[in-house]
Amino acid sequence: DHLENLGLLSSSLIACHCVWLTEEEMDLLARRGVRVVHNLESNLKLASGVAPVPELLSRGVVVGLGTDGCASNNNLDLFQEMDFVAKVHKAKRLDPTVMPAQTVLEMATLGGARVLGMEKEIGSLEVGKKADVIVLDMNKPHLQPVYNIVSQLVYSATGADVREVIIDGKIIMENRKLLTLDEEEILRKAMEWGVKIGEKSGFGSEL
Repeated sequence: DHLENLGLLSSSLIACHCVWLTEEEMDLLARRGVRVVHNLESNLKLASGVAPVPELLSRGVVVGLGTDGCASNNNLDLFQEMDFVAKVHKAKRLDPTVMPAQTVLEMATLGGARVLGMEKEIGSLEVGKKADVIVLDMNKPHLQPVYNIVSQLVYSATGADVREVIIDGKIIMENRKLLTLDEEEILRKAMEWGVKIGEKSGFGSEL
């Protein structure tokens, strides 16, 4: 109600988390065209609650998937996020038909593009859109046999299975090797900061 009174509820607003919405608030978000980012793993780690995503989708609210930040969702693996989203909502409602794999995959791709207002440029492989592509190595025990690719992407794949990444037609990662960043240097600096953080936080002896 406060955001409505301030005139902030519109299609220009991207609302994150949305874990404690009432029925009336969900109706209001739908009427105003507010777009929502679902950060389930972060909400689980912080025990914040679970956003009523199926109810939002049924009202026509655009929902995309997010990971939040490293402090509340350590690995930022969007594949793992899809897996959690597909399962947690089923368990919460005791209904195995809730949040089917196709819906979750769309939330992670075209849904995210719609949240950003960029669905005409990205989010799906179509003529005229930017060539944003990932290639997965499916020749792994946990990804075989392939019989339902959408289900396997949502329930079985991980970020570690991504072999190539292409962004706007440019190859960014090839055969698991980053071509635009010095991965070894980044890891070295990250380890240095890990030691510093450990020392200042009192957890240094555990590193």
